[in-house]
Amino acid sequence: MVTFKRRAIREKVLQVLYAHEVSQEPITKVIDDVLTELQTNKTDFDFAKQIIYKVIQHQDTLDEIIKSKVANWEFSRIAVIDKFLLRIGICELIYFDDIPPKVTINEAIEIAKNYSTEKSGKFINGVLDAVYDQLQQENKLKKSGRGLISESTTPTQKPSNPPKE
Repeated sequence: MVTFKRRAIREKVLQVLYAHEVSQEPITKVIDDVLTELQTNKTDFDFAKQIIYKVIQHQDTLDEIIKSKVANWEFSRIAVIDKFLLRIGICELIYFDDIPPKVTINEAIEIAKNYSTEKSGKFINGVLDAVYDQLQQENKLKKSGRGLISESTTPTQKPSNPPKE
């Protein structure tokens, strides 16, 4: 049985969400098509599906959070890949108690560097760090276990101009 690194799984999640939006195919079909190789490992496959379904289930809420952090920019002008990465990252921060915030933020930044624009990493870092700080201040960050709560992930940075499509 092949085990995938979580980054590779997150990249597959990004691909599923993107393909679903572009194709308008049912999510189950897109999952079957894109996650074929993950199906050999139930843990990896289940992790990917959990993120996908949580992002879809809470998309409106996730988008409102994003909009609140990029109030000076039109949401529709944020690069599509960046929107998906922000949704995935915020979803992990809020709904996945066992994933350290630093891991969530760093993974989103690294994936953005490979799949989006030159400025996407900094933009995503700024937005996710602002969301993380807000969740901490409002005591809405429900992380448990060793290494899951600590000081801020990075020096507080405000998002730079979002990459355009």
